[in-house]
Amino acid sequence: MSFFSNIEFLNPEFLLLLLAIPIIAAWQWYKKVDHDVSFTLSSLESISDITTWRSWVHKFIPLLRALAYTFIVLALARPQITLKEEEVKAEGIDIMMIMDLSSSMLAQDFRPDRLSVSKEVAKAFVDKREFDRMGLVVFAGESFTQCPLTTDHRVVKDFLDNLQCGLLQDGTAIGMGLASAVNRLKDSESKSKVVILLTDGVNNAGYIKPLTAAEIATEYDMKVYTIGVGSMGQALSPVSRRSDGKYIFGMARVEIDEQLLREISSMTNGRYYRATNEQSLTAIYDEIDKLEKTEIEVSTFKRYSEEFRRFLLWGVGFLLVEIVLRLSILRSLP
Repeated sequence: MSFFSNIEFLNPEFLLLLLAIPIIAAWQWYKKVDHDVSFTLSSLESISDITTWRSWVHKFIPLLRALAYTFIVLALARPQITLKEEEVKAEGIDIMMIMDLSSSMLAQDFRPDRLSVSKEVAKAFVDKREFDRMGLVVFAGESFTQCPLTTDHRVVKDFLDNLQCGLLQDGTAIGMGLASAVNRLKDSESKSKVVILLTDGVNNAGYIKPLTAAEIATEYDMKVYTIGVGSMGQALSPVSRRSDGKYIFGMARVEIDEQLLREISSMTNGRYYRATNEQSLTAIYDEIDKLEKTEIEVSTFKRYSEEFRRFLLWGVGFLLVEIVLRLSILRSLP
């Protein structure tokens, strides 16, 4: 199937000759052309049931002739297989994603919760950034690098899949999360360094202030996009934790320090976004994807493989079979 899908014809005008096949077939049917020697008999009743293998093979002679003609015409049309080679030169962007893992990310104003939706949307974003290096930092009351910068996006998505709340000391250390991402990006040689910071709370932990981390990001020419996640008002959220580690849920007010997130993005020439549902979060990542375009240079080379000999051999082969049959076992009386 792939052989025929890659074929191109250098002289496709010869393919018009194939129209002669149905025309000749229709003409012969109309005129009832019969090239066999005929005998006049008073009755055919005595030989009506006689069928030989020669008479059966004789029916395929027109088919052999048509196949021979078809393949010779295809050879005249100069079929070629196109072999393409692409040389891609891409100047990728280094992107660090920062994900909040505080217990409030289990709030159920998103379905099933904020963290689950954030992970799925982030994975879809990773799939779009084919030529970029991606990394992942997580934070709650503390922070650490979950995945350093890599071009292996499968690894990044695996880490996103395995994220869950409760692994870190609870809290919201926005400054610590941003500082960890900046530390990973500061030695990057990429011309464009981007941080995507997603949180649903107010900075209340950590020993590095968020604006201090933003100043360091500015020094290293990093752009920070901040995303505040959570609906307005109240949401069903974890309010305490049992001894077995399971969360107890109750209605709690959503508090996001939007002023702080705006300042961080403004200082670094980024943007602040507010996501109140899954659709708006998806739209935010789509917009960031459009804003941070990767420069790609693609050079395409084409090589061709001549295939007319193959078609010509088939055509001559069918023609020789038809001639041999007619001059031997299917030979007509003189």
